[in-house]
This record gives sequence, C-alpha cells and structure tokens, in this order.
Amino acid sequence: MHSHAIRSAPGYLTLALLLIAPPAAAMDAGTLPAATANAMAQAASPQAIAEYRRRLADYQEARAAFEEEASAYWSAITERRRGRNAKRREHQPITLDDYVLTQPPVYSGPKRPVNPAPKSEPERPPREHKAIPTVADLLQAAAQQYQFKPQRPTNELEFKRAYARVAAAAGLTREQAVRVYSFETGGTGNYDVQAGIEHGGTRAISTAIGYNQLLTTNSVELVAEQGPEIVAALTAKAAQLSGAPRQAMDYKIAVLRRMVALARSVPDDWSAHGRIADTPQGWAIHALVLDIDVGPLLQTHKLLTSVIFARAKGYTRPLTAAELEMMNLTGDGTGLDMVTMPQAMREQVPTSNFFQRSGYERNPVAIRHNTVAKLLDITDSRMDANSNLPGAKELASVF
Repeated sequence: MHSHAIRSAPGYLTLALLLIAPPAAAMDAGTLPAATANAMAQAASPQAIAEYRRRLADYQEARAAFEEEASAYWSAITERRRGRNAKRREHQPITLDDYVLTQPPVYSGPKRPVNPAPKSEPERPPREHKAIPTVADLLQAAAQQYQFKPQRPTNELEFKRAYARVAAAAGLTREQAVRVYSFETGGTGNYDVQAGIEHGGTRAISTAIGYNQLLTTNSVELVAEQGPEIVAALTAKAAQLSGAPRQAMDYKIAVLRRMVALARSVPDDWSAHGRIADTPQGWAIHALVLDIDVGPLLQTHKLLTSVIFARAKGYTRPLTAAELEMMNLTGDGTGLDMVTMPQAMREQVPTSNFFQRSGYERNPVAIRHNTVAKLLDITDSRMDANSNLPGAKELASVF
C-alpha cells in the first residue's frame, strides 16, 4: 500500500509566521529564522497574483477552444468508423469520403502558468499504478493456481526451431514470421522477452511477451478460441511418448483443459477475456507462452488468426509482413481496414482514423508517421533493419 504524502509543519505555519513577523525594516533578513524567511519568500505580491490570474484566464480560454475543436474532430473519427463498418456489413465499397482526411488538431496556445502563491491545499496522495506481472509472477501464478510449471526450452534455438516447425506447418511464410519477430522484438528478443525488459530496460511496461508480444488478454482469448485445437495437437504428440515424458504431457494436457474451461466460461469477447487476464488464473494462462509445446502454438495462432480473418473477409492476396503486423498491433478489424486500402488512398488517409483519441495521443509512431502509407513504410523499414540482427537471422535459418 502506498503511503500518503504528509506536508511538513512549516508549510502549515506560513500564514501564522507572516502575521507575527516584525516589519522587514526592523529586522535584517539575514537574521530571520529559516522558517520565517522561507515563508516570506513564498509570499507572492498582488501584482504577481494578478498577472498569474490573467495568464491563467488566457490559457483556459485557449485550452477550451482547442478541446472543443479536438472533441469535434474525434467525434467525426468515430462516426466515420461506424459508417465504414455499416458499409462493410452491406458489402458496399469504401471511399475516401468514409475517412476524416485532415490531421488531428494540435494545441499551440499558451502553457498553463505556474501559481506564484504558496500551496494552501494538502498534497494529493500519489496515484496508485496497477502492478504489471512479470515472467516470475506468471510462473508463480501457474504453480499456485494449477500446480503447473511450463516446460521451458534448454536454449533459445530450441524454442525457435519449435516455433518455425509450427508456423511453417500452419502456412505462415518465413518472411512473415521473421519480419514480424524482427519488428516486435527488435531482431534480438528471446522467447520470454517482455516489453520494457529488453535492450537494457529494467521495468515491464506491459504484459507483452514472446516473439509476437502476446498480452495476457491475447493468451486468454487464444486459449478460449483455439484451446481444443491445441489440446488435440498435444494429444497427438503424447501418443508418441512413453514413460515420464508421457506422464508429463498428460498432466500438461489436463491443466490445459482446465484453462480452456475457464477461458470459455465467459462470452467470447475482448473485455470478458481481459477480466480473466487480470487475475492470477489469467496470469497462469499467460505462462503457457513460455512452454516449449504450447508457446509456439500460441505465437503462431496469434498471427494465423489474422490471416484467416482476412481470407474470411474476402481478402485472398497474401499479407505482407507489414500488413500482418498492422493487424497484429491494432486488431484484425482495424488492421484489415488499412490492409484493404488501395495505395492511392493509403497516401491520403491519416492514421488517426484507426485509433481512439487517448491511444493516438500516446503513440508517437502513429503521430510522426501520420498516414497509412507512412506507417506501413516505417514498419517495413524497421523490419528491414532488424532482420539483419542475430536473433532474426537465427530464426530465419531454422525455417
């Protein structure tokens, strides 16, 4: 539990000190007690207060005008998205008129001024941040919730080989798998790499783990939707084993069946799966990403579901790695919206059309590369560069 910030006594005594202090002319400032000197230094002149209030009014007026403009813009984004969805349901063509073609407004007014007067309000307690589970937390949850320990590879190459076998058998190309890996992990990530804890990072910034950076909710959703298929794959593998390896596989299958039952106990939608993902049982499911048998299946299905989704929507041309990554990053429906767009439209349509306002404003890549064409181009460029790094070359070599 976070402790609340507590103001020190001199902060509360400021007003009293000002009332009892002698006139400035009667006492040299250098001889004042420290608390008194600090209190007097904090006191703002009437002119400073007046100037602050004037500048604050200017800021508030400018900010209100910007918020009105921004709200209208993002409302239009939402309405156009609804319109596109409706047209797709009716199998009607999508045109440039179905997108907002201007870039989002950017605030350019004055900054909020700093109040020169001493604070009279108690400081707010620090905002509590939800803890992000790390690999160690996932393993602990799996042990506690299911008495299960994922079977981890003896080395990185073993996992890459397992992933390549599964991905190739499922129909993913080497180019798709390697380039998505290159983009998601920077071309060097291991099978258990977590967002934020790579390239010298020390703090997890999300639950995204592995070659395709699956989130906890991704794992729960994949287990719910692909669970029976994964169970069948493990059952077929178990039939070729005997002795202790067979017993271990049978136990893994039994645990997986329980996880599938939990994941399917709620409606098949992202929000419901997210609620499970935010529990120790959900963390335990996410630990499957680390398992040498299940992890490659989950990683593969994450990409394969996007390929299947595109085909089901009538998009039969093979997806480039950058297009597949757009679906991987933004979700199948939103990603396909970009993928199916002709090149001429890609050059004109802003990336803001595919985001909520809060998500867009936290995404410097989408802001900087602010059309569909530019976003796909930078994705391809990063894939090109990262594909020459050791991890990507190793993955390519085992396909």
